[in-house]
Amino acid sequence: MPALHVRLAAFSAAFLIAAATSNAALAQKKYDIGATDTEIKIGNIMAYSGPASSYSVIGRTEAAYFAKINAEGGINGRKINFISYDDGYSPPKTVEQARKLVESDEVLLIFNSLGTPPNSAIHKYMNEKKVPQLFVATGATKWNDPSAFPWTMGFQPNYQSEGRIYARYILENMPNARIAVLYQNDDYGKDYLKGLKDGLGAKAASMIVAEDSYETTEPTIDSHIIKLKASGADVFFDVAIPKFAAQAIRKAAEIEWKPTHFLNNVSSSISAAIKPAGIENAQGVISSAYLKDPTDAQWKDDADIKAWNAFLDKYYSEANRIDANVIYGYAVAQTMVQVLKQCGDDLTRANVMKQAASLHDFAVRGLLPGVKINTSPTDFAPISQMQLMRFKGETWERFGDVINSDVGG
Repeated sequence: MPALHVRLAAFSAAFLIAAATSNAALAQKKYDIGATDTEIKIGNIMAYSGPASSYSVIGRTEAAYFAKINAEGGINGRKINFISYDDGYSPPKTVEQARKLVESDEVLLIFNSLGTPPNSAIHKYMNEKKVPQLFVATGATKWNDPSAFPWTMGFQPNYQSEGRIYARYILENMPNARIAVLYQNDDYGKDYLKGLKDGLGAKAASMIVAEDSYETTEPTIDSHIIKLKASGADVFFDVAIPKFAAQAIRKAAEIEWKPTHFLNNVSSSISAAIKPAGIENAQGVISSAYLKDPTDAQWKDDADIKAWNAFLDKYYSEANRIDANVIYGYAVAQTMVQVLKQCGDDLTRANVMKQAASLHDFAVRGLLPGVKINTSPTDFAPISQMQLMRFKGETWERFGDVINSDVGG
């Protein structure tokens, strides 16, 4: 009996130690709705139809990248369940899809949903629900407002900053320019216009000779281009999504209007905007970049582009590799994965935002040399660096230095 008693006591002690260890391990794991030991549920809203459908490849690239991550074992042993819905770039539909993702699908967060008007429509809802609206696919300045909207964060350089970069170039190289502006009549278009005006400063009133806005419901913007040409402008600042940017480039060539043409970065995709406009019509157009252009011969042997091509070969072979939106989707998906890795076993919504606001000189494959991702609790603008580029031949040629868009504008 004494021997048996000793064995039972030893067993009991071992059991208690094991239970305590197990409980400690369980205690270290924290989950909100949308995360478990085996899964992380991520929502997304994309324009797979409608006027901005050329951006749909972003969602397809992200789905492919998460499939790659899952095939490699997931994130800290958890697989990503990526649920992506179409809103047709229609804000009322965005609201419907966001509610479905948060309340029915019960996602942990909504990631990289497209467009300024659609994201604006769910901005307050996401923050009231305290669900991360993370790395939105729009450069509107308002996404960097952590005190008022602590659950929303942008990704790409903001539109006002980009507008200031163009203004700086115009002041330095064309101080007597007469500028005509075309812009989308919403927060996206107005943000760029504000950046341009802020950058021009006191000279804005005299240098901008025409402003005209369009609605995304218009089938064509040809009449706007004719009107802007009539202003006598020799600089054209073109703030349009790809469908309308292509129309603007094509119509300007058709009516033989040849101003120095500045095109916003979000429409710099060769396949989505330049080719539909006619490559011959886009010669000399100036834009800006923060991502490597895979069609640029200088990146032929670049490790990042080799890795990108290998990823596409295996997981998204039908991708159009000259579409800048593909490498954008690749870059932002990597950033999302990094945040989730940093979360470890604390997959609460609060920790997701904490980790998203703790990125320091994070180098994503596909960013231009010198461009890095930085965030903090008071800075929700991950990327603030860009470089100007000019369309020549069949591709973009970068020129000048990488400019920090938050400085000197």
